[in-house]
Amino acid sequence: MSAQPMECLPDEIGSLFLFEKLTPEQLGRLCEAGRVERYEPGTVYAEGDPATCFYVMVEGTVVLSRRVGGDDVEVTRTSQRGVYAGAMQAYLGDRVPQVYNNSLRVTEPTRFFVLPADTFADIMRDWFPMAVHLLEGLFFGVKSTQQAVGQRERLLALGSLSAGLTHELNNPAAAAVRATATLRERVGKMRRKLRIISEGAYDRETLAGLIEIQERTAERVAKAPVLSPLEASDREDLLADWLDDHGVEEGWRIAPTFVQAGLDTDWLEQVAAAVDEETLPSAVGWLNYTVETELLMDEIQDSAARISHLVDAAKQYSQLDRAPFQVADVHELLDSTLLMLSGKLGQGIRVVKEYDRTLPRVPAYPAELNQVWTNLVDNAVAAMREADGEGTLTVRTARENDALLVEFGDTGPGIPAEIRDRVFDPFFTTKPVGEGTGLGLDISWRIVVNKHHGSLRFDSEPGDTRFQVLLPLTAPASDHPQEEPV
Repeated sequence: MSAQPMECLPDEIGSLFLFEKLTPEQLGRLCEAGRVERYEPGTVYAEGDPATCFYVMVEGTVVLSRRVGGDDVEVTRTSQRGVYAGAMQAYLGDRVPQVYNNSLRVTEPTRFFVLPADTFADIMRDWFPMAVHLLEGLFFGVKSTQQAVGQRERLLALGSLSAGLTHELNNPAAAAVRATATLRERVGKMRRKLRIISEGAYDRETLAGLIEIQERTAERVAKAPVLSPLEASDREDLLADWLDDHGVEEGWRIAPTFVQAGLDTDWLEQVAAAVDEETLPSAVGWLNYTVETELLMDEIQDSAARISHLVDAAKQYSQLDRAPFQVADVHELLDSTLLMLSGKLGQGIRVVKEYDRTLPRVPAYPAELNQVWTNLVDNAVAAMREADGEGTLTVRTARENDALLVEFGDTGPGIPAEIRDRVFDPFFTTKPVGEGTGLGLDISWRIVVNKHHGSLRFDSEPGDTRFQVLLPLTAPASDHPQEEPV
């Protein structure tokens, strides 16, 4: 926007609260180095533009706004003389990016005292050297503290995830070890049973029939139906009675294994037809070992698949083998995070997924979005644990205009009204000392808003708190992957 230059009067400049303690000589230098400009209603500068000037309002009305997603959200509207904006960090020089952190517009003809950024920096250093050192120390000290505590936040999350992943991996690994040991025992018994059968008076045709039954038995195990407890109990009784009637000892012990494998009395009749009555018990015992080995191999396969699934989830969560910026499926990211956090969720927290699978993939930094999901899930679980240790976590995805919505809802006590304005503030936490750094939501906000041009908002009442992440469905044409820390 073009501005109309006007006369700079030291007395008028000196009446502004920012300059009221300056000497006449200093006010004179300000007027020599700066200028007074009149702006018509409209934009003075835009967020993200190079910060070239420091603005102090002499009279008029200003509106400051921040970009959230594709919208400009009004932060401040005021007519107070002396309010200032613009290149307020010019004294830091090129140690930080010198861009406007917000947008400034005026709603009526407005006059500003305007000071070039480099001149503002020189005057600050000349007139207030001690203040500049203090401000520099404060700025970089807070930034270093945020980075250090943010790293600590990540390490705490990693420790929690590692513990949960170790627990989840231990279960299928232990099951596989147990099944392998039992399988070794069953195979040994199966070899001994085969030797006993081979020493009997079996002709070639009878042995061939038994081997065929063994092969068909293995096939039936792979296709065994899932029975209800009542159906399984009834079938076990029938099989146990049949085995007892045909002289097979401990039929009650063998019957459950046969039922689990999908075998019934018709199958036993086929076995009985293939051998004589005297050798039937040995043949049934041999086939029982066949069934047991098949079931044990299925258990080992399931355990190995579970371990592989957990490793894939860990890789998906960490994104170690993926590009930092890519087009990603948020549902894959959410599933990997929930799986990694399953140990922390425990038995008392029920997870409900309400996914809209028709949603497209979005341009994103997946590893950092996983950190956002982790923070939001962790906060939701902590809130429910604090209440009564139980609750429901609902993870929902949907489309909202030109954005993808990811919502985390919990049934905890809600966020008290008096602290709702502070939940995104750095270092603010309601968790006990040592359990929270107060940077989880601050980091999440910066990842979503600064790096993804999205928005993070929440709505809370007792029993229903919802944090909502909105991600643009398409990346801005001028957007480039950002590698700076959030």
